[in-house]
Amino acid sequence: MATRKETVEHILDQLAPLPVRARPMFGEYGLYCGEKFVAVICDDTLFVKPTAGSDELFSDPEMAPPYPGAKDHHVVSDDRLHDAAWLQDLITRTAEALPVPKKKARR
Repeated sequence: MATRKETVEHILDQLAPLPVRARPMFGEYGLYCGEKFVAVICDDTLFVKPTAGSDELFSDPEMAPPYPGAKDHHVVSDDRLHDAAWLQDLITRTAEALPVPKKKARR
């Protein structure tokens, strides 16, 4: 089942003040905060990369792979998707904990 554009738009609206964008990837969406890849939206579900910062916000985290063969990510529940302040904090902490991506050398 593919992610609906309405789901992506809702998540982006909740994260509006942050420099977040969604990019279509492998039939679903990758979520970037600045240039850092922080989450995946698959099957209308937000999966956030586990980091020390994101781990602190989940009292009893549900972990699952967003797609077959992927590492486990935090699964964000539907009720948390409607809590803009919590969601913004989650994405901010995740982005802060991740390294800056290395620039690819031009050929």
